Amino acid sequence: MNVFLKYNFDVTCKTILKDQLDKLNISYKINGMGNIYFPERIHTEQYELLALALQHYGIDIIDNKKNILAQQVKEAIIAMLHIDNNLPLIKVSSYLSEKLDANYRTISQAFTDVCHISIENFIILKRIELAKQLLASEKFTLTEISYKLNYSSVAHLSHQFKKLTGLTPTTFQKIIKNKRAILN
Repeated sequence: MNVFLKYNFDVTCKTILKDQLDKLNISYKINGMGNIYFPERIHTEQYELLALALQHYGIDIIDNKKNILAQQVKEAIIAMLHIDNNLPLIKVSSYLSEKLDANYRTISQAFTDVCHISIENFIILKRIELAKQLLASEKFTLTEISYKLNYSSVAHLSHQFKKLTGLTPTTFQKIIKNKRAILN
């Protein structure tokens, strides 16, 4: 028997963080995705226990400026796609510079150094990932998904989708439908 789950990464991560921080009796405030404020200094033992506990869930503590900036870029892009539900009308470079209060060249270089992918390619990967989720949900037409993800046309979305997945969006959707039919 297969059970399909829908989950929210933000809520899941916050719950894990709260559970682990509460277990260690550490005062904290979660300021947003991937950002925790500690009003008091954390003892080394607590820090190490927290790092170890979070690693169990695949969560790493970032303590390098470049890595922090790259993580902030990822979070800003994910928020841009998931929370705002579409790309901003301004250039992504301007959006990120404004959001992170940093020069885009610095942001771009740090991101590429840490992630070994350009910001543009990361956005494309995330847009296609979101397109796959939306196609699988069967709540939106391809035209609606194209509009929602701010593609210039359905053809542009279809081209990028096929380039990254090897399938057309329609074929992908048919495969998902067939798998669901077999499992039910």
